[in-house]
Amino acid sequence: MEDLKKIEVEIREKAVLVGLITKGQNEELLEEYLDELTFLTETAGAIPLKRFTQKLERPDTKTFVGKGKLQEIVAYIKEKEVDLLVFDDELSPSQLRNIEKEAGCKVMDRNNLILDIFAGRAQTSHARTQVELAQYQYLLPRLTRMWTHLERQKGGIGMRGPGESQIETDRRIIQVKIAKLKERLRDIDKQMATQRKNRGDLVRVALVGYTNVGKSTIMNLISKSTVFAENKLFATLDTTVRKVVLENIPFLLSDTVGFIRKLPTQLIESFKSTLDEVREADILIHVVDISHPSFEDHIAAVNDTLQEIKSLDKPIIMIFNKIDAFRFLQKDEDDLLPLTKENMSLEDWKRSWMAKNNSPALFISATERSNIVNFRQLLIEEVGKVHLVRYPNYLATNN
Repeated sequence: MEDLKKIEVEIREKAVLVGLITKGQNEELLEEYLDELTFLTETAGAIPLKRFTQKLERPDTKTFVGKGKLQEIVAYIKEKEVDLLVFDDELSPSQLRNIEKEAGCKVMDRNNLILDIFAGRAQTSHARTQVELAQYQYLLPRLTRMWTHLERQKGGIGMRGPGESQIETDRRIIQVKIAKLKERLRDIDKQMATQRKNRGDLVRVALVGYTNVGKSTIMNLISKSTVFAENKLFATLDTTVRKVVLENIPFLLSDTVGFIRKLPTQLIESFKSTLDEVREADILIHVVDISHPSFEDHIAAVNDTLQEIKSLDKPIIMIFNKIDAFRFLQKDEDDLLPLTKENMSLEDWKRSWMAKNNSPALFISATERSNIVNFRQLLIEEVGKVHLVRYPNYLATNN
């Protein structure tokens, strides 16, 4: 068994990560993004070996990083026989082409990496169609790095080809594929819209949140189902809907794809039908991993996406999960230093969020089942408010 694990580690691609410190992105924020990029790279199946960072006012238009920094990166790649070079921001087609030429290895940006993870996670034909559409939309402006004619490949994405002579033909092929995929998704959207109508007027509750915050675990707790849950990014791509009854009040609970900072716009567009579960929900349960040092940034990223799909004005229940994993620097009683994010206790965070948050909020541990009884009660109260408006005589006739 140990020999098999050793072989598996040897087979995994070795990766190097690259990011920039800019006017809008200081060193601390970049480190957070690179931590996330590390997790993304590991989720995709590669082993991150090293990070390279550089301070620039803006990315270099030709190679993203400066010439000297790129030479330093290329030297490391050749020394360590690195397979994959991953950039934390989106690369232009010309940047991608120039860097690949210098590095001599596979080059990806954050968007491409996320799309690759989605492609590996997609299980149903619906999810696969959505991901395939997003991949082709990402690929279309980057055709100049292709070699082999797309019509002769099964997938063609990420492959190298003979160059300029085939670009126009390949572009037409991809545009036809995109049109067909969009048509297929429109048909799926109609089917899913019909399914939602057939569910009747039951109150709908949707779990939303940053990726890997524990939504699927909470789904299993509340609905007593067995939705796949794993400590990896984007474990759930397909929306799962379950009927739940709490204290005689029935409602529909849906688990949706996790959000992430710098989420590729192609994914938001192609996952429209999945996000419709959020748009049509009566109540949102915004799950937050409070053990993560950047959880407030995660909240902002989720809210930005909700704003983009016009769903931020819905009733929201804030659930701060993973209190069992929460870590903080304990302040001494006689410590006169001001209270900061670095030395706030869980109780401090509770008081802070209870004070500034207009939505109901609760702190739980889904894995340890801490405070789940209170969570269920809060859910019953909030669903009950909507249910009472929709069915004013329901409880009188069902008790």
